[in-house]
Amino acid sequence: MSIEVGAAVREALAAGRPVVALESTLLCHGIPVPRNRELAAEIEDAVRDVGAEPAIVAVIDGRIKTGLTPAERERLLAAPAVAKCSTRDLPRVLTSDGFGATTVAATAYVAARVGIRIMATGGLGGVHQGGERTMDVSADLEELARTPVTVVCSGVKSILDQARTLERLETLGVPVVGYRCDELPGFYTAETGLSVPRIDQLDDLRRLHAAHRGLGLSGLVVVQPPPERSAMPRATIERLVEDARMAARARRIRGPAYTPFMLRHMAEHSRGATVRVNCDLALANARLAAALAAALANHHQSAEALEGA
Repeated sequence: MSIEVGAAVREALAAGRPVVALESTLLCHGIPVPRNRELAAEIEDAVRDVGAEPAIVAVIDGRIKTGLTPAERERLLAAPAVAKCSTRDLPRVLTSDGFGATTVAATAYVAARVGIRIMATGGLGGVHQGGERTMDVSADLEELARTPVTVVCSGVKSILDQARTLERLETLGVPVVGYRCDELPGFYTAETGLSVPRIDQLDDLRRLHAAHRGLGLSGLVVVQPPPERSAMPRATIERLVEDARMAARARRIRGPAYTPFMLRHMAEHSRGATVRVNCDLALANARLAAALAAALANHHQSAEALEGA
């Protein structure tokens, strides 16, 4: 089954212009209505302002779409039932002719197959608390181990076991580098106490991406902390996470429903503070991803011009 690429994205790819893939689970399951509609438009505008073309990935009427029209985006965000789609879920949603919001794993999978090298998201999935016993580990990690896409994010989601996730990424051979930070961000907070290699200049980040791809390696993760104006203290986040985890346990919420429940619970009990951080970091990550994609495209065009001179 083919992947449908929107006209603007298709033209940008054909012309060698920068494109940034955007996952749709953040919009459909991470941000409440109506803020999700506003954020979707803001993220697309942020990518375009830096000079790249945004490509939201989603399933619409049982068809994989890369680069939604405004009408398709509105239909997705207004749909009463949108399945959360990792790679394993794509065939089921395609055959149901329904709507699906793609996770990091599914977005990376689709992006790589249409030639998009950079994607942006809020936070990465990973090893759940107790994952060493339950084996509850996000498919994001395994997908990054086999898919050549660079993901720009604000670290690992706060509800996960961030230390074990970092260890798992190392085992899978997926590098994690900090852009202007030397500590793995904790999604809502800049603080985790976990060290990552630091890069301070965009051109150095471009060179790292090029070297990584040149070796034929797979995924690369670039992290940056949430914007300082909205980042929350680590202790506050740890308390919110523990309260949400206890509520989920009491209601026996597991599987795909777990993360959306945790995010909603934390949003309610922080009086919307976590939603504000999520929106701010999503926009910041989209801008950095667009800047990296533009730097790669400009360097490639300059190299071609020199060769042709």
